[in-house]
Amino acid sequence: MLRHYALDLKNDPELIAAYDAWHRKVWPEVLEHLRQSGITRCTIHRAGNRLFMSVESSTGAATDGGGAALPARVQEWEELMDTFQQRLPFAKPGEKWVELRTIFDWKASE
Repeated sequence: MLRHYALDLKNDPELIAAYDAWHRKVWPEVLEHLRQSGITRCTIHRAGNRLFMSVESSTGAATDGGGAALPARVQEWEELMDTFQQRLPFAKPGEKWVELRTIFDWKASE
């Protein structure tokens, strides 16, 4: 299952650079949590201060644990990342990453 999400960063060049730097050295405990959650691939792309995340999972798992309690080190990472992030104006209360709805999907025939 492939899902896509969006989120904004605070529009501050120094914070954006720091966020990028943290994602070049994601903590091993965070990566292990993703793996144990059934996530097989996670990519984050940035345009300005807007983030787009794609998550591949065999279980439909969410990167945030889907509301379940997170291991302490993963929760620490989430709290650190939250200092860089801001919710989209249309996000629901408590919603961090907003799932994108596919409106066009085309593939050339072989």
